[in-house]
Formats: sequence, structure tokens, C-alpha cells
Amino acid sequence: MMTNLFSIFDPSTNLFNLSLNWLSTFLGLLFIPYSFWMIPNRYFLIWNIITNKLHNEFKTLMKPYKFKGSTFIFISLFLIILFNNFLGLFPYIFTSTSHLNFSLSISLSLWLSFILYGWINNYQHMFIHMIPQGTPNILMPFMVLIETISNIIRPGTLAIRLSANMIAGHLLLTLLSSTATNMSLFLLMLLIIMQIMLLILESAVAIIQSYVIAILSTLYSSEVK
Repeated sequence: MMTNLFSIFDPSTNLFNLSLNWLSTFLGLLFIPYSFWMIPNRYFLIWNIITNKLHNEFKTLMKPYKFKGSTFIFISLFLIILFNNFLGLFPYIFTSTSHLNFSLSISLSLWLSFILYGWINNYQHMFIHMIPQGTPNILMPFMVLIETISNIIRPGTLAIRLSANMIAGHLLLTLLSSTATNMSLFLLMLLIIMQIMLLILESAVAIIQSYVIAILSTLYSSEVK
């Protein structure tokens, strides 16, 4: 019996006091197509189309300051979040992206690497980026403070955006399904239709949120010269 609504997100499956639910994060590796076939199948072709589209888009966003192969970092970020978002829609599979432990560790590590690289290698550009062009002298200290705060909260906003969207959809599906015990047949059919529509919406949210996280991370990296 579920004593708390948020208990559906608890990593309660354990063995020897070790949480096993986080192992669902690696289930996405099973969906990566094999590339040793002489004739690729349709799944492999679709995979290549998606990665090429993402590569071209991220390469455009990162110009003119980019390194060879740097777009694959954000393609991998997109895919790992996408797989975990989708797997969380299946019953009895732990949704790791709904926890800040997962989303904050990804966003904080990326943001910290960008910031350290920018301040160590080109601190003048980082200082100039804090003050927009044409700012009056009297407003410069306030602009530096505002830009500093906005840079500091970036990993938190990325992590909370992803976790909040995943939690909201799962809670809505759980609330609707918990009301089906005392319903008539007509209302039950109506509830099933609503659940299917919400599941389609959650599938779209899973794709959109992974794309948004990857795009924002790419834009943040493009600011580092």
C-alpha cells in the first residue's frame, strides 16, 4: 500500500543495503544498435539520421569556437536523458531523471567544466561577457552581480527543469489511476482514454526535455571561448 504519493519515486529496491533501482540508468545501453552487420537494418539507419541531425545542429550552435568531436558530448547527453525518460514511462522501472541526484550531477559537472575551462584559458573573455556592450558605467557593478548570479544558478535550473517535468507527469498519471477503483464502466473507459492521451503527452515531454537540456548545455558551452 502506498502511504505517500511521492513514494513512487523512492529507490526502495535494495540488496545488502545497496540501491538497485539506479541500475535502470544503464538499460538504455541495450537500445544502442549494433554496428558490425554488413547490411545495416532500419533501426540503425534511423539512429544514424538522428545523430547526424543533432551533430549538424550542435555544430552550428557551437561555431566559431568548437573542438573536433565536441558535439558528441551533447549527443550522448541527449540520448542518455532520452532513454531514461522513456524507460521511466514503463511500469516497475525506476525513473532516474526524476531525481536531482541524477540530473544535478550531469548539469553541475558540465557547467563546472565549462566555467573552469573559460576562466583558466581566457579569463578576459569571461570578464567581458559579464558586462553587455553599451552598459552605462553606473550600472556595471549591478550587471556583473546579475550575470554572476545567472551563471551560478544555471546547473540548478537545468536539473530542476528536467526533474520537475518528469515528476509532474508521473504524479498526474498516478493520481488518475488511483481513482479508478470506484468508477463505473463508462467513467473507467473515459479514464483509460485520458491515461493514453497523457502517456502520449509524456512521451513528447520526454523527447522535448532531453532536447532542451542538450541545446541549453550547447549554448552554455558556446559562451566559453
